[in-house]
Amino acid sequence: MSRQLNMDTVRQNFWKEQHLREKVLRCEWHHKYGSMVKAKQKAKTAAHVPLKLPTLPPKAPLSPLPAPKAVPSKAPSPALEAPIQPEMYPVLPATRALLYEGISHDFQGRYRYLNTRKLDMPERRYLFPITTNFTYGWQLGPPVKQELVSCKMCRIESFFRKNGAFALLDPQDLAL
Repeated sequence: MSRQLNMDTVRQNFWKEQHLREKVLRCEWHHKYGSMVKAKQKAKTAAHVPLKLPTLPPKAPLSPLPAPKAVPSKAPSPALEAPIQPEMYPVLPATRALLYEGISHDFQGRYRYLNTRKLDMPERRYLFPITTNFTYGWQLGPPVKQELVSCKMCRIESFFRKNGAFALLDPQDLAL
């Protein structure tokens, strides 16, 4: 969409006058109400008190409640007594020191720490598989590079479907 270039002197003077009128109107408004707006802003900033959270008193150890004598006491369940085990092995001090060196933007700090941790095998990071997906990569060992001995055409022929894209699926192609 192009701009109309039918600007003659009459239309140009009209726009110049409109612009000047708006400019004068803004100056008058600022002259009339500007001091009130500044006073309101100053009052608002002076009245603004930063939110202060109350300080918590130090925790006192909870005293055990006396058990009623009529009800026989139940043995505590072993699930409640068992301490919570960490999911991961502790990080080596040299690896942890990477966190505090530089910033992630420069590929240091947290970025380098996470990349270093990623290089470790899951068995060296976690005590046990956390999710079922962990079992797929658990105790695989180092990756082994396999050399492709077949020719390029053999790979292409074995990769693509021979019946075409819209043909019925061959029962041998199905995984089930």
